[in-house]
Amino acid sequence: MDLKTRYLGLDLQSPVVASASPMNARLDVLRQLADCGAGAVVLPSVFEEQIWHEQRILDQLVEHGTESYGEALSYFPAQAAFAFESSNTLGLVERAATALSVPVIASINGTTDTGWTDTAHDMEEAGAAAIELNVYFLPTDPNVSGSDVERRTLDVVRAVCETVKIPVAVKIGPYFSSPAHMAKRIVAAGAKGVVLFNRFYQPEIDPVGLSVTPALQLSTRYEMRLPLLWVGVLSGRLGGSLAASTGVESAEDVVRYLLAGADVVMSTSALLRHGPGHMEVLVRGLEDWLTARGVNHLGAVRGMLAHGAIEDPEGYERANYIKVMQSWARDGKKA
Repeated sequence: MDLKTRYLGLDLQSPVVASASPMNARLDVLRQLADCGAGAVVLPSVFEEQIWHEQRILDQLVEHGTESYGEALSYFPAQAAFAFESSNTLGLVERAATALSVPVIASINGTTDTGWTDTAHDMEEAGAAAIELNVYFLPTDPNVSGSDVERRTLDVVRAVCETVKIPVAVKIGPYFSSPAHMAKRIVAAGAKGVVLFNRFYQPEIDPVGLSVTPALQLSTRYEMRLPLLWVGVLSGRLGGSLAASTGVESAEDVVRYLLAGADVVMSTSALLRHGPGHMEVLVRGLEDWLTARGVNHLGAVRGMLAHGAIEDPEGYERANYIKVMQSWARDGKKA
């Protein structure tokens, strides 16, 4: 069975990619993911806030105690004990790029172009095959317009793409006024592909403790319909690679995204739930699905049910919304 695919110009042995998660910080886990059939692995994100924090520590190390004697090493502040996360990630990139037979993709998560370019360059130098920009900007200021958010995102993309020679993918959220148009602008700005979609942080309010608390909830397959819609709409129209993310629990979910036109399908939550060995379940399940239909390569099915490939594309459009509503009213149950 030929599961080979191309993503960002890279040759992958399978279309299933282990996307960024804390689990991917361990080299033994990355080895297992590759052994279980992952086409590529995305390392945990380096956050812009971490870069700022590390720079402040370095500034303090340089400035603190400059009037002391050189041998008085005890003047270094206690903050020097902090682990430098971006430095740790660079070391992981180097080890993983050497040890693994699959592409290693470095992830950077931030909001501005400040600090991104240097970090992206360092990741490239460490051996990353590609960069994934996880653009996470929550415009909580009512004075920030939608066009401001788009410009800010595109500025980051251009800055990084002009800095590195390796391909850049951009992971975006679904809340642009026109996600398809924004995806095309991102590719026009230099990115080789987009990842649909980023899951934005949504806080929980504690009515007992009267506080706003973090609430991380792993995705479920019921969340895949939104990215599935836009993957299907953009298939064949983007001019770059399409990666589908969110809700990939089973091999059938992988198949759904491929039928819609995704070049690769990324999974995080299912791997966190079931462990890195679940990668083999996804890949082998995909092989079984293709074999059962007498198909021996992905190209025969990829995009088969994309918006532009089917005779009646209303399933992706407003007409389908009307049918769903009418069906509920007629049957008295969910369509």
